[in-house]
Amino acid sequence: MFSLDILGTLVAASLVLLLGRKIVSSSPMLKAYSIPEPVVGGLLVALALLALRGVSDIQVNFDNTLQTPLMLAFFATIGLNANLASLKAGGRTLAIFLGVVLGLLVLQDALGIGLAKLMGLDPLIGLLGGSITLSGGHGTGAAWGRVFSERHGLAAATEIAMACATFGLILGGLIGGPVARLLAKRVKLPENQAQNTAVPLGFEQPKAIQLITPQAFVEALAMIAVSLSVGGIIAARLNGTAFELPTFVCVLFVGVLLSNGLSLLVGYKIFERAISVLGNVSLSLFLAMALMNLRLWDLASLALPVLVILAVQAVAMAAYAIFVTFRVMGANYDAAVLAAGHCGFGLGATPTAIANMQAVTDRFGPSPLAFLVVPMVSAFFIDLANALVIKLVLALPVYS
Repeated sequence: MFSLDILGTLVAASLVLLLGRKIVSSSPMLKAYSIPEPVVGGLLVALALLALRGVSDIQVNFDNTLQTPLMLAFFATIGLNANLASLKAGGRTLAIFLGVVLGLLVLQDALGIGLAKLMGLDPLIGLLGGSITLSGGHGTGAAWGRVFSERHGLAAATEIAMACATFGLILGGLIGGPVARLLAKRVKLPENQAQNTAVPLGFEQPKAIQLITPQAFVEALAMIAVSLSVGGIIAARLNGTAFELPTFVCVLFVGVLLSNGLSLLVGYKIFERAISVLGNVSLSLFLAMALMNLRLWDLASLALPVLVILAVQAVAMAAYAIFVTFRVMGANYDAAVLAAGHCGFGLGATPTAIANMQAVTDRFGPSPLAFLVVPMVSAFFIDLANALVIKLVLALPVYS
């Protein structure tokens, strides 16, 4: 057993990012299909650890202490950069995209249950291989896995949920780029504004040089810390109530209130460049840690029927993004970037969606609309919508 402490894990995550950047920059295929650098580096390390486990007794454990704070810091920066006036302007698009997302939730559950019954499995296993873990992620999967074990007597429900969510995280980071590349051939691409603007777009151009001052950095860091602290308190107070929400949703909501409240009350303007830099750093490190921590041997232990369900779900996600998300959202460049983001959080999580979109916009050009709509839907509305869909599905006669 070989264990790394917090600093060792941080060094390892940084090296994973550098490895991913080197591999992507050296591979025309990975660049062409806009595969995110953290996904490449993290998955390669996970595969190396799987091979090491297979040929020896050596097992490497990473310290996960920083992983959750980094994820929450990323969501805090999304909230802090959310301008309510802009959200109001994009309200119609956001509502349409939410409808598209609802359609995928229903499709994922229908596919999961249908395939499970076809192969003679408990329909609950199909539901775990549906929107619970794919659109819901590890947190939602763990919560419902516990419910299925305690209330429905489904053995190893939590383990199945974690494995399904892990599989989705991998596929979500791999199919978004190819889908966007396919769709980009059908639309008029924007001019790459990264070289023509004095103010680089934060989340859209993560590699752009952004000039910030120490004071702005400290102010941004303080607001992120406040968002994490207050959001954590709110989440703890709501825990166990009818209004229970994941911690990251509360943190994002506090960030929105903090930035817009300060602007409205005292005229303070968030220095978006500093927020974006911290957000991109948090996102990259979180993805690197999450992917290099993948226990791929858990996926190998999945029964073949469950793997079949997940494979079909991945194909269905790609097809849905191409034939539904892209067309309904306007069949233009913004729609192509939205489709890449939808692949990211429809199979994985919001950070994967942002990484997918960053890889696409870094190559083809900016899409402010996509970076406005996707974070709000994937980080906030989807959890509420998913909970409603899951409860409606569980009310069906098949579970009575």
